[in-house]
Amino acid sequence: MSENNVVKGPASYFPSIEKKYGRPVSEWFEVIRDAPLSKHMELVSWLKAEHGLGHGHANALVAHVLAGGK
Repeated sequence: MSENNVVKGPASYFPSIEKKYGRPVSEWFEVIRDAPLSKHMELVSWLKAEHGLGHGHANALVAHVLAGGK
């Protein structure tokens, strides 16, 4: 695999998030968009407390959504 094909940034966590939590990341994106919060760390803390996500996984999902990712 060439360096151009390596997934970097928050998206590099997506396969492990789907495997660990059994939901596609698209569902997590909707959960975040529908959340009653809007600030990055508030959303991360909320995902950890309400949905049991680990910090790195929650952070990656929130970063992607807040950056305008779909």
